[in-house]
Formats: sequence, C-alpha cells, structure tokens
Amino acid sequence: MIPYKHEAFTDFSKEENKQAIQEGYKTVAAYMGQDFPLIIGGERITTEDKIVSYNPANKTEVVGSVSKTSHELASKAMDIADATFNTWKKVKPEIRADVLFKAAAIMRRRKFEFSALLSKEAGKTWIEADVEAAEAIDFLEYYGRQMLRLKDGMPVESRPGEYNRYDYIPLGVAVVISPWNFPFAIMAGTTVANVVSGNTVLLKPASTTPIVAYKFMEVLEEAGMPAGVVNFVPGSGSEIGDYLVDHPRTRLISFTGSRDVGLRIFERSSKLSEGQIWIKRVIAEMGGKDTIVVDKEADLELAAQSIVKSAFGFGGQKCSACSRAVIVEDVYEQVVARVEELTKALTVGVPDNDEHFVSAVIDSAAYKKIMSYIEIGKGEGRLVAGGTGDDSQGFFVQPTVFADLDPKARIMQEEIFGPVVGISKAKDFDHALEIANNTEYGLTGAVITNNRMNQEKAREDFHVGNLYFNRGCTGAIVGYQPFGGFNMSGTDSKAGGPDYLTLHLQAKTTSEML
Repeated sequence: MIPYKHEAFTDFSKEENKQAIQEGYKTVAAYMGQDFPLIIGGERITTEDKIVSYNPANKTEVVGSVSKTSHELASKAMDIADATFNTWKKVKPEIRADVLFKAAAIMRRRKFEFSALLSKEAGKTWIEADVEAAEAIDFLEYYGRQMLRLKDGMPVESRPGEYNRYDYIPLGVAVVISPWNFPFAIMAGTTVANVVSGNTVLLKPASTTPIVAYKFMEVLEEAGMPAGVVNFVPGSGSEIGDYLVDHPRTRLISFTGSRDVGLRIFERSSKLSEGQIWIKRVIAEMGGKDTIVVDKEADLELAAQSIVKSAFGFGGQKCSACSRAVIVEDVYEQVVARVEELTKALTVGVPDNDEHFVSAVIDSAAYKKIMSYIEIGKGEGRLVAGGTGDDSQGFFVQPTVFADLDPKARIMQEEIFGPVVGISKAKDFDHALEIANNTEYGLTGAVITNNRMNQEKAREDFHVGNLYFNRGCTGAIVGYQPFGGFNMSGTDSKAGGPDYLTLHLQAKTTSEML
C-alpha cells in the first residue's frame, strides 16, 4: 500500500498554474447555467421545482440549477439505498477503496476545474479553492487507506480452546447533509467515509452550492461506483432533511452546519419512528467561536499575521476561523496596531483572478446577518478597521476588527460566520486562557507564545478539539491534524483522523470453541 501523503497546494505565482486555472474557468463556463437532475439508483430524474445556484460575487450570474427532491422521490431514494446496501456491504473493502483511489485520480486531473467551480459557486479565491480541492482528494486517499487497515478487524485475546475475532461491519443507509462553506471537501469526505465503509448514502448538499456536489457524483460514477450506492437528492432542509432524518431506515446521519440545526437533528433522530429497530448514529460538526491567544512572550508579527489570515481567509466563513483574539495587556496595543495595518491592506473583490484576499460572503441572508453584527459591534467596542459592506453587485463585506471588547460581549460570544474579529485584553496568560474558554464552543484555538511552560499549560487547559501553537487556527490537513471539536462544536468526530471510519461501522465479536 502506497503511504499516505497529503495533496500538494498549487503555486499560483507560476504562469503555467495561472493558465491552468483559467482553463478550469473555461471548462466551467461550458456548463454554467445548465439544469442538473437528481441521481437516484443511477437514474437521472428531472423535477419541475428547482434550486438555483448563484455566484455570490456576481449575484445575477446563475452557476446552475438542480432539480428539487420531493417527498415521493426521497422515499424512492431511501428504498433504493436500503436495497443497494444488501449488495454493497458484501463488496470487499479493497474494491470499495479502489473506487476512492480512482475517484481521487480523476479529481486530481480535474483539480483546476473544481477550483474554478468553487470560485464561481462558493466565492472562493484561487488559493482557498485550491486548498479545498486538495483536501477533497486527501479525504479519498486517506479513507481508502484507513479502510484497508480496518478490513481485518482488530486483534483480541483468545484462550486455549477458543478463537475470538473482532470485526467491523457496515451500518446501513447514511444521510449526508453537507455544508456550503466547504461544498467540495466536506461533502466528498463525509460521503466517501460511508461509501468505503460499506454504507449507502443519500447525499443532500447545501442548497447554495449543489453544482459541485453533482460534479462529484459524476466522478464517483466514472470511478466505478455502482448505481444506488450514493443517491443525489438536493432539497429543502425543513422538507427533505427532516424526512430523511426521521425515516426508520436511516441508520446514520452525518451533518455539518450550524449549532441550532445540529441540535435539531439530534433531537429528531432520538425519537423512535414506526418500524425503527436501532438507535440512529449522529456525526455532527456544528461550528465554533475560535480564539487566538497572544502571550507577552511572543513573536508579535507572527501573532498579528496569524490573527488576520485566520480571521479573514474565505471571509471568515469557516467554523475554524479566528473570530476572537485575546491579547495579554503588555503587548496589546502593539498587536492591535499591527492587526489594523494588515487588515486595512487587504483588498476585497471578485475572485476570478488572484488579486484579492477576501471575496464575497455566500448570500444575502449571510450579508445581512454579518452587517447586523457589525452594528452591534460598533456599540460594544472600538471599530479598528472595516465596518462597511456593499451588496450592489455581490455580497462584499470589508474585513472588520473590533478592539477593547468585554469578553462577554456578543461579538465575543456569538458565531457571526463572516469577516469580523473581536479583540479583548487579558491581564496575564492565565486570564487569557480563562477568556478563551468562556464560550459554549470548543472547536479550534491557537496560542502564540515563546514561553514553553505557558504552551504546556495551554495544551492541558485550552479546551478545544484542535489547538495550534505559533500558527493560525485554520487549515487542518487530513491525516495530519484530525479535525473536530468539543462542547457545542459537535461530536468531536475527528474527520481525517485514524478513528473516523469506525464511526461509520459497527464492531462484531465472534467466538469459536475449537
């Protein structure tokens, strides 16, 4: 088995790579505005009701539309997925892994096309799109290898006269509800984790970014995935999402999104439906309010750069984004001043070229929510940078920094999911950790310090699932920094980690008397 190594990122300073992504835009342009069907049991099905996907940086430009799944078609998809499970679970894990490896190879060849599509549909800059395309490939490569490690089970003890085995078997039908902020990587990762484990899937992508999910379905089909293993069923969360979560044949729900929707899924999935004979398993990643702590003994330039890049990459629309910075008072003014300089130097604009660090936020609802929080921030702290937006062409918000905030201020407590960072002052390092831990979330965090004892104190006491030292708090790499958080950030399911696939399997002990 070839050792796993994460997919390399593209250097867009090279002319050949600039040309390659421009070719990717041309490929995408050829199918922009088209209508894409549902895929149920391999059959293309077109419905009258559509979900239309728009370019958030150019809100009148239609990326494409997909057919909307009705209750009747969702029921048909469930029946097909349930029936297909009986054959797919019997397919050797090696063959299921081969589908992933072939799909990864296809995605690698189409990487610039997928990056361009992410730019158009999600408003990603070249770098953000490229990193996401690489992550999608990583998930396939990594989970394929993990399944090959798990296929023979785990060793257990046997006594004289008996032989014991501990094997993993698939669960059943999985409902995958994927997010718009990583519409390729998280959608692909949560889908193929089930596919390689032997489960079948009903894939309901986010309604703002369904086209990249359809194109991923094409990749899986080309890679040899049998019909009915993954069924593409875009639709409304309150209609199709609830129906699939409630269905008695749903065995697992893999959800990435907001805290409120995640809690609603937990509640609904806990209720017994007629004919249901299992407890539904839920994997949920539900957001964060992530903090970078800056110690007085720190590289202050690194601290400021880390705050700005982590806060404003992809417009702060990452559950791992730095939405809070807590700075020890000895260096507070220096770091805030440098954050102000760096933030004011950022440019905002259409991501069709490599000129801007920040692009548009996803849609009108997100724009309005972020702008309302900026108004709240103006009453809670000192506006250091940004504070304005423009939704005339696309949904653009200037990177915004608020300083001198009370740690309990709304800007410091509530998930904004946009290019807004709040800054609070701490008396000392212990106080900074206390502030960092004062939210209901626990996803990512970072500590900038040259004090080894403070670093170890944070390693023990900073209560987040992913903690980084002397770097930003975004950018977990599959297989390197398994990703998932504590508290209201979700089930700490550690995507891209060594035990993630076991959440999609069930362990069976067999004991034979010899």
